[in-house]
Amino acid sequence: MEAPKILSVQPLNDKKLLVKFANGVEKIYDCNPLMKKFEPFKALENEVFFKQVKVDGGGYGVSWNDAVDLSEDELWVNAVEVVKT
Repeated sequence: MEAPKILSVQPLNDKKLLVKFANGVEKIYDCNPLMKKFEPFKALENEVFFKQVKVDGGGYGVSWNDAVDLSEDELWVNAVEVVKT
């Protein structure tokens, strides 16, 4: 299944993102492993920078700047779905 487009992204505590997809699913993505493995993502340790996350045009991903971004596929596959009660 192809990943749905992203409607919105919200930074949460503990370097996590709440991502809302076009199909109505909400997922939480943990950025901590990226910050440990990949040099460009170390910039996310800065709280002000982390909170500047935005949805890319067309909903194909989220980004902070030209060097730090995540695709909709990465977010769809590796984020944990929010269970609504």
